[in-house]
Amino acid sequence: MTDGVDLDGEVRRVDPDRWLASRFITDPRRRADVVALYAFDHQLARAGVAATNPLAAEIRLVWWREAVDEVFAGGAIRRHPTVEALATAVRAWSLPRAPMEAVIEAYIDVLQTPWFEIAEALAWAGQAQGSLAGLAARVLGGEAAQAEPAGLVWGLTLMRRAGKAGGAEFETGLRKGLADARRAARALPAAAFPAALCATLARADGASELEKRARLTLAALTGRL
Repeated sequence: MTDGVDLDGEVRRVDPDRWLASRFITDPRRRADVVALYAFDHQLARAGVAATNPLAAEIRLVWWREAVDEVFAGGAIRRHPTVEALATAVRAWSLPRAPMEAVIEAYIDVLQTPWFEIAEALAWAGQAQGSLAGLAARVLGGEAAQAEPAGLVWGLTLMRRAGKAGGAEFETGLRKGLADARRAARALPAAAFPAALCATLARADGASELEKRARLTLAALTGRL
């Protein structure tokens, strides 16, 4: 919690699947820092939704790029709960700057893209959600490359849910992505496995929260997505 703002509760409301996956992080400090990354991603995603036009959305995203610049400059940062929580995570785990910039640029690049062909979908999912999953893995003591394929799968899942991608070629790409994510995630230490865990919900659209919890629990116990 930062200045009375409950980021964990906010992420639970806006990103319930990843919030559920984060419950499998046993270290409270690391869990809070992973949740900060998910809050950061939500702020970027909502920029395109809340703005009235692409230019206004880009201005919001540039604001976040400048906020990240401040975080890594090591001086004063703007007072915003997510920025402050992000700065805490960066300092605690020596997180790299490039993946965060990649996430922001990914959101800027697609502001006027209503539909993604498979190549575009894969590129965006890898840059945005793959980078984010890699950061979460670093917080949890794993290697970024071990979780990035699972992040890509989650990015594809989000695009399908938003009605921005789909079709037979897309489903083929998603199946291949899942296979790649399963192989990569096997190398994750148990404590870092939650960074990849949400990929197991790629085929759970429409499932109840109880069913999602069961799927996540089974994956966490077996170490298999």
